[in-house]
This record gives sequence, structure tokens and C-alpha cells, in this order.
Amino acid sequence: MKNIVLIGFMGVGKGTLARAMAGKTDIYAIDTDDLIESLTNMKIKKIFKKKGEEYFRKLEQKTADWLASSVQNSIISTGGGFYKVKNLKSIGTIVYLQADFDWIYERITKSKNAKKKIKKRPLFKSYKDAKKLYEQRVPEYKSVADIIINVEDKNIDELIEEITSKIKF
Repeated sequence: MKNIVLIGFMGVGKGTLARAMAGKTDIYAIDTDDLIESLTNMKIKKIFKKKGEEYFRKLEQKTADWLASSVQNSIISTGGGFYKVKNLKSIGTIVYLQADFDWIYERITKSKNAKKKIKKRPLFKSYKDAKKLYEQRVPEYKSVADIIINVEDKNIDELIEEITSKIKF
């Protein structure tokens, strides 16, 4: 089976959906940020702080190259900027998880683990900066997506059903 690659803005639920889908189907869940953290033995936040964004984007490309050449039968959750890798389409079917910015912001800031989630996503400390980045990325997400799924007000089972109905397993 071809891979499913979940893209979308940070906090939209890519990792949560990938893990749930793997648990209900016969596929693996892979998180690109987890792969990069394993490769570098550093948290993403620390990579950005010590090595910078350009270095991180090179790691994303290295991860994309490996996924395209070596991974099948997986649902892959990605970092918010992973959609920019050169060979994205060769990894699998691209599914853009779409939601309104305020819905995502509320999901992050009102969750029971809000402090941890915000710490992991420092951009959410500034509503204005996060919204500006969101507005820049939405057209780009749409332009690379094979499938667009709105995630607002849907539970995990509904989202899994929607994805599996649009992608042949």
C-alpha cells in the first residue's frame, strides 16, 4: 500500500490521527519530528535554537528521502513545514488536514496539556505571529494536497472513515 502523508498546520491533530489510524488498521504510524529527534538526539525546539531553521529543513529533506525510498504501508504525520520537501509526492498520498486557525488555536490553548503543547510549539505564544504563518501556509498546503479533509468538529473515527473512504486500502 502507498503511504498516507498527513500535512497541515501545527496543532491540527496529525500525530493523534496517525496513531489512532494505525491502531485501527493494518498500517504503521510514523512521525517525522520523532524521526528527526531520534536522528539528532535533540528535541525539535533545541535543534531550531542551536542549529537554526535551515539545518532543520535539511533534516526534514533527509527524512523525506528516506521515507520515499524505504517506507511503505504507513501513515506519516509531519511537522507543519514538512510539505516543502522536494519529493513530497513520491512519499505517498498527501492528505491536508484543514481547520480554521481559531479552532486550532483553541484546541491547543484550551487542552488539558496546554502548557506542554504551547511549549512544544513556541509560535503559539504569539497569536498574531501564529495566525500570520497559518495564513501563509494554507494556500501552500492546498496546492500540494491530493485530498483535503476538514477536521473541525469530527471525532477520530469519523476522520479515519473519511480518509479510508477516499484512499484505497
